[in-house]
Amino acid sequence: MRKYQRGRDKKLTEIVCNCCGRKLALSDGILTEAVCRIEVEWGYFSEKDGEIHCLDICEECYDKLIQNFAVPPKIESQVEIF
Repeated sequence: MRKYQRGRDKKLTEIVCNCCGRKLALSDGILTEAVCRIEVEWGYFSEKDGEIHCLDICEECYDKLIQNFAVPPKIESQVEIF
């Protein structure tokens, strides 16, 4: 869950893991650790039609969560090009 400073700037002030409740590291409004951001706009064929759900999951909770998946996520290596 993300919290922002009120006012025009809307600077990011806090990110909390929705699973474990741990505050994630920020430095001057910039996230300094890995996070899985999920944003879902539920549609017509859902019991949540018209709702938007946003959540943040820390890397440790993400690793625990995907262990329970019947079909694991596809994982690819990312190569940096200089």
